[in-house]
Amino acid sequence: MGGLAGSSEQQYSLRWNDFHSSILSSFRHLRDEEDFVDVTLACDGCSFTAHKVVLSACSPYFRTLLKANPCQHPIVILRDVREQDMEALLRFMYNGEVHIGQEQLPDFLKTAQTLQVRGLADVPTKEQQKMLAVSRKKFQLCTGY
Repeated sequence: MGGLAGSSEQQYSLRWNDFHSSILSSFRHLRDEEDFVDVTLACDGCSFTAHKVVLSACSPYFRTLLKANPCQHPIVILRDVREQDMEALLRFMYNGEVHIGQEQLPDFLKTAQTLQVRGLADVPTKEQQKMLAVSRKKFQLCTGY
């Protein structure tokens, strides 16, 4: 059954040609329908549901935070994060792109840097991490549900 090293059994490569677009479409659908959401992000007087696996894949900050606090459905309070920036960041994380107005761009990128969102922020060096530690004190994790 299992292949042995050096066996002459022929191997086949099976490929899902539209894998990336199918996965992105599935993530968008899961978010739109709020299926299997397992984390709530609260900021600016409102809340957003999301998936820990998506947040963790897109942000070392969220990965570290959620790994250190393994509750079933955490509520993450993000102080000084505007609703429109969080909504746009979630669109970016789930879709791989987002459209931002020029006036919103500086705050959006600052929030992306603080939350270490891949593709928008460079992963910080140790020196930058020390500087960001002050910013991160604005965020808080609460146990939920």
